[in-house]
Order: sequence, then C-alpha cells, then structure tokens
Amino acid sequence: MKVFGIVGLVMAGSMILAQPVQAQTTIDISKITCEQWLSFKVADPNFIALWLSGYYNGKRDNTIVEVQAFKDNIETLKTFCIGNPNTLVMKAVETRLIKKKD
Repeated sequence: MKVFGIVGLVMAGSMILAQPVQAQTTIDISKITCEQWLSFKVADPNFIALWLSGYYNGKRDNTIVEVQAFKDNIETLKTFCIGNPNTLVMKAVETRLIKKKD
C-alpha cells in the first residue's frame, strides 16, 4: 500500500509542477489590414514592421539597415494606414514605401 501512496504522491506532484504549454500561433502577414496593424489586433506593430523590413530587404538582397530610414518608414506607414484602415499592410508598403524609393 505504501508503494501506491508514494506513486500517487509523485503523480500528483508532477501534475502540479507541470506548466501549461502555449500553442504556437501563425500569422499570414499578407492578410493584415492597416486597422489591424495599428490597433495591435494581430501583434505588436513594431514586430510586424521589422518582419516587413526583413522581407522586402531580403527580396532585394540588401543586408544594410538604416535605422533612421526604418523609423521614418514606420511613421509614413502609420500616417497612410490611419487614412486607409482597410488597406492591406503589405499593399501599403508596396505602394507607399517601395515605389517611393525606386
């Protein structure tokens, strides 16, 4: 009987100490609207902006980050998105930032 008591105690202790595992979330950046981006509905807008910067710079084989230009681009994108909440963020980047530079 003592063995079952110890086993039960160990099992109960392990269940108490077990941490819940959070599910992994995936995000399709191409479907995020400006309104969702600005309002933190999907994730922190700065995280998404960093991902977008890496994505578009990667397409150009550009490994240089100009920090002030990055900050300016975020502000440009925010200003555009405030006036165009239903626009997809990637479309906003392509029309407002990328073509502006070319």
